[in-house]
Amino acid sequence: MKAAIIGASGYTGAELMRILHGHPEVEVSYASAHKYAGEKVTSLYPHLHGYAGMEFQAFDAEAALARSDIIFAALPHGEAMRVVPSLLEGGARVIDLSADYRLDDVALYRTWYGIEHTSAHLLSEAAYGLPEINGDSISRAGLVAVPGCYPTAAILALAPLAKAGWPGVDGAIIDAKSGVSGAGRSLSLSAHFSQADGSMKPYNVGKHRHTPEMEEVLSKLAGSGVGLTFTPHLAPMSRGILATCYLRTDGTVTAREAGEVFGAFYAGSAFVVPLGSDAFPETKAVCGSNYCHIGWHLDGDRGVMTVVSAIDNLVKGASGQAVQCMNIMQGWREDTGLQALGVFP
Repeated sequence: MKAAIIGASGYTGAELMRILHGHPEVEVSYASAHKYAGEKVTSLYPHLHGYAGMEFQAFDAEAALARSDIIFAALPHGEAMRVVPSLLEGGARVIDLSADYRLDDVALYRTWYGIEHTSAHLLSEAAYGLPEINGDSISRAGLVAVPGCYPTAAILALAPLAKAGWPGVDGAIIDAKSGVSGAGRSLSLSAHFSQADGSMKPYNVGKHRHTPEMEEVLSKLAGSGVGLTFTPHLAPMSRGILATCYLRTDGTVTAREAGEVFGAFYAGSAFVVPLGSDAFPETKAVCGSNYCHIGWHLDGDRGVMTVVSAIDNLVKGASGQAVQCMNIMQGWREDTGLQALGVFP
């Protein structure tokens, strides 16, 4: 099968090219990058030498449609919604890695992203691309909206508890750290080496755009409104997200019950690994992989439960998850082309 990548020069686009190069069923046949049109892929990313001779193209919808069976849109929010409708109208199945089709409520999109949505009619058609909770919808979808990296880590940590009606999900606190690659390739002072190296800091406190995405998905799972406090931090590493989630319980739940909840929810999961009670994940263990590791601790005396998840923000948090969704859409094994374990140390 042939795949097109729109916005292939960004980190998520390059990661898609890396992963798909090892996929037994897929060939990347078209890669667009407006700024780098006409330049060789290897001039920007030498590690992608498997694409020697391939050049980035200026985006052309007709060319992308003619040369592919499925299209990945790896564009910033606001840009994806300008091109996705024409691709769908041309008969393509589209996997979008931007935020443009993740939220059901167009008013929420306007509030959190500060722009009007130009293809809001597609919001109801898009399947939220978190396979662990939405595999059936993904398998039938023509448009899949891949979750953000922070929401992937946080939702996977809290989804089993939300579904089980666990006390404290509403009002949970999410304290998350991300590697610098989460900011993308665009230059900024905060991502400058001398600013980020050896330092950590919070950002967008109380106003991060991934907050409504987490709340919307967890509310659906819980069957009632879920409000969260989310604080992201920039960590001095290239890849990885560590999300530490705190829930105030009511004293009626036990550590054994927690293990049963996580075990049942992720039984048979291809990529989520529940480590167990008092066994905690680390970003290095999932680096370069599509896996999510989860551990937890229940403090019965204080009525507090701590759940920690770790993912690679560029793989399970973006491009690997997009490929996982593609596999489901095509009816292939979910882990096809994604079986590599983490790189450690």
